Order: sequence, then structure tokens, then C-alpha cells
Amino acid sequence: MKKEISEVETKIKELKKKRNAIILAHNYQLPEVQDVADYRGDSLELSRIAATTNAKVIVFCGVHFMAETASILSPDKLVIMPDVHAACPMANMITAQELRKLKEEHPKAVAVGYVNTSAEVKAELDYCCTSTNAIAVVNALRDYEEIIFVPDKYLADYVSKNTGRKLISWNGFCPTHIKILPEDIKRERKFHPFAKVIVHPECLPAVVSMADAVLSTSQMSKYAKETEAKEMIIGTEVGLIYRLKKDNPAKEFYPASERAACPNMKRTTQEKILWALEELKEEVRVSDEIRQRAKKAIDRMLEVI
Repeated sequence: MKKEISEVETKIKELKKKRNAIILAHNYQLPEVQDVADYRGDSLELSRIAATTNAKVIVFCGVHFMAETASILSPDKLVIMPDVHAACPMANMITAQELRKLKEEHPKAVAVGYVNTSAEVKAELDYCCTSTNAIAVVNALRDYEEIIFVPDKYLADYVSKNTGRKLISWNGFCPTHIKILPEDIKRERKFHPFAKVIVHPECLPAVVSMADAVLSTSQMSKYAKETEAKEMIIGTEVGLIYRLKKDNPAKEFYPASERAACPNMKRTTQEKILWALEELKEEVRVSDEIRQRAKKAIDRMLEVI
């Protein structure tokens, strides 16, 4: 088995060089995918890397909205997905039409949207945000009486509590993060009484309230390196544990719940990466009209942080 994977890895390396390609893998990807990636990170980190690289081809190992974001920031590059059917259920919980209707109902509101949205939805936003900078973005909008925040109601709840702003939220959520329950945290704390509890803001508010720190995946990676704690209970998609262990071999990481596995994030394999490089498919490209409007929302966010 190891020999077979090794052959695939060797072929990927050769083709990557031939195609002038880089492989970007989200923190939730399978270990075998993270192992062949040039860069690992969260969705925006990776899209920004895509925009600054000299590579002509970006192989994006993640879900569809992430590859779209890379295409928005890198229109001159070929962005391909090893599995184009890897979607984000939360991103699919709101459409551009639904957002337009919400904006009509609140004409004085500024529209803020999570990066976990389609390019069409981003094109309707005033500002984008990530789980890392959502609080900073909302704090920067003091001049607005009303703020629409889509699509994640749990991230909206977390941001609202930390900014003191009442947000007009959407009924979206991450089906993976809501599988982490308060009883999971209690159980893991019982097993690991000295461990710090780190959770993602997409988790249920009851879980968020039990955490020692509420962080995005990129912040979790930073925290794990910098903290003196030797043990951590991690309340996010289980794929991040592999990266944390690899980056911090002297520390222990325990998943808050083994159920928190995103099936879409696990669709990508080394074989699919190889096929993508061989055939240069499937391309993810955003039309110029949508791209320019969506980029404005992303650029405004980057001006804030």
C-alpha cells in the first residue's frame, strides 16, 4: 500500500513541475492530501497564496467556494479542483436572489458575508469576512445602524456577542460543526482535565461558551504553536488534528467529537489530484462581471484588517 501511494506522490511531483502548478490544501483535507500540498491553510489564506504565486496552475483541494475565491483573486491563473463536486452545504444555504430580497427588506443595512459563500452571493455583498476577522469587520461598520450577516447564524451569534451589535442573520449553519455538542466537551474534559478547549465559532453557542479560546483554523494552528499547554481538545473538523500533530509533535490533540468530519472535504484523494494535473480539469472560473463585484467585497474586507 505504501509503495502505491509513493508512486502516486512521485507522479504528482513530476507533473506539478511540468505544469508549473502548486497544490493548495485546506486544513480539513485528508492526511494524504495535506502531505502532497505545497501550502496548507484556511480558505482565505490559500486564496491569497494563489494570488501571489508565480505558478500558472492552482490545484485547489477544498470545497467549491474556495476555488471560486482563488479564481476571483487570480483571474489570470488556471484554477482546478480534483473533485469539482466537493461542495460546502453552508455556502449553498443562501442564494444571490435570497440575499437581494433580504437587502430589499433592509434598504439601509450594510451586507456582510462569510467567505463561505458562492461567488454570486459575494457579488451582492458590501463586505466579506472570515471567521478570523468577522469581529474586526463588524466593529469597523459603526456608522451603519443595520448590519446583515450571512449565512452562518452561529458565527453571527458569536460576532454579535463580541461586538455588542444586533445583526440581521440568516438561518445557515455548518452541518459538521453543529455535530459537536456540549456533552462532548464535558466528556473530553473529564478524560483530559488539563487540556485547553479550543473551538471554532461555527460551533453551537452552548459549545462556544464552554471554550477556553474560540478561534478560526489558522488561529488554532498559531495558538497550538505558541501556547504552553501540552494538551488541547479541538472543537472543529477532525482533519485539522493531523496538521496540529505534525506541526507540534510534543503536544497532544484530542478531537471534541469524531463525528465532526466533513464528507465533502474528504472527497479529494491523491489519485484525484494526479488526474487533475494530467487532464488540467475541472476548471473553476468566475465570470468577469461577477468576479469584479465579488472582488470589491473581498478588497473592502482586506482594507479593514
